[in-house]
Amino acid sequence: MNPVVPLIMAVALFMENMDSTVISTALPAIAADLNVGPITLKLALTTYMVALAIFIPVSGWMADRFGAARVFRSAILVFLLGSVACAVSGNLLEFVGARFLQGMGGAMMTPVGRLVILRTTDRSELVRAMALLTIPALVGPMAGPPVGGFITTYFSWHWIFLINVPIGIVGLIMSAIFLPAIKDEPTSNLDWMGFFLVATAASGIVFGMSVISLPALPPATGIVTTGIGIAAALLYLRHARRRANPLLNLKLFQTPTYRAAVGASAFFRMATGAFPFLMPLMLQLGFGLNPFQSGMITFVGAVGALVMKFVAPRVFAAYGFRTVLMVAALGASLLTMSFAFFEATTPYIIIVTLLFATGLCRSFFFTGVNALGYADIEQAQASQATASTSMFQQVSLALGVAFAATILEVTAWITGEGLTVQHFHIAFLVVSFISLAAIIPLLRLDADSGSAVSGHRRLKPETSSEAAE
Repeated sequence: MNPVVPLIMAVALFMENMDSTVISTALPAIAADLNVGPITLKLALTTYMVALAIFIPVSGWMADRFGAARVFRSAILVFLLGSVACAVSGNLLEFVGARFLQGMGGAMMTPVGRLVILRTTDRSELVRAMALLTIPALVGPMAGPPVGGFITTYFSWHWIFLINVPIGIVGLIMSAIFLPAIKDEPTSNLDWMGFFLVATAASGIVFGMSVISLPALPPATGIVTTGIGIAAALLYLRHARRRANPLLNLKLFQTPTYRAAVGASAFFRMATGAFPFLMPLMLQLGFGLNPFQSGMITFVGAVGALVMKFVAPRVFAAYGFRTVLMVAALGASLLTMSFAFFEATTPYIIIVTLLFATGLCRSFFFTGVNALGYADIEQAQASQATASTSMFQQVSLALGVAFAATILEVTAWITGEGLTVQHFHIAFLVVSFISLAAIIPLLRLDADSGSAVSGHRRLKPETSSEAAE
């Protein structure tokens, strides 16, 4: 395995994760500058994820048609243009539009980067490659909160988006020099009807749920939009069964490991998407901390995730995907539930310790579920699998943000008060149960599922004949 390739791909993940954690820390400051409420800025978070969900499904087709390396470099460039547009935005509409442009670039960066890994790495090295891929990427979430908080507190939030520019330039140069030539796969015509239905479904459901309780729009707008999205999703199911080469190949779900990985990831990522929205707001609006203080606390979770990457391959080899993923999901759920008991008087050492432990559990889960999803996927289906997986991941993250914001708005409306710590407590309790539901899709897996990737089977005791040889 050439370690340079995962490191180049990690540049994209670094920018995306840095960007998401930076904006989460700066939400109250951005909202104040744009003259909107902090919860209203969920539109900026969900719009980015909607763009990802719309364009991720065509990422695999574009990589096969135009070349994975070429598409990857173009995606970095689009993401950089969106970052600069965010930095110069002067109102909510401009900011949301710039975030959508960023999402268009991000839609190609991450799935195409994973596709490059799949096409340049042996199956037996896949867990190690995925871990190596995400180690540098985890530096983004680790550095994002304190760096973003420092810049927001002592300078201006506009500058936090310009951090991506030098990083992206380095990624462009490295990919041009070191990225190996990757053979293009034969492609069929793009499923334009499928693209339209998937885009309508993803954007309708996510955007509709985001605006149902938005003060600027009547609730009926969100309800109708969500209904249109659900209808488009049902129409796509019918369309995909009738077409030989649909945009998203639903036959992938006939593979048990892929089906379990996507299902478990959907629930778990909803909780993960809610966390960077809820925690900075609770620390700043509920506890009275400034963005820098908030960032210095929340970055600890990324430190825990980074530490666990070094031991994850050995743990999955020893115990297998199913066992480790179920334990990680349970641990993360219980730790998320503990956030509902945080108060302004809670010692910081307790908060930091629990956030660190949460990072450990999430790191285990994401490393394992990402590798498990591709364990039994044929090479010819790799581009479709990466596109489908990435789309479901982003929709889950967006739904997590929308759902968390809705919980805050509904509880605030019921109590007739502004946002208080108790409202965040309720949100974390609900989110913890969503995270726990990730265990359900894993229950039907065999203990040795994905063993060709995890190496779990190879660690079993040798039979007498094997020992004799």
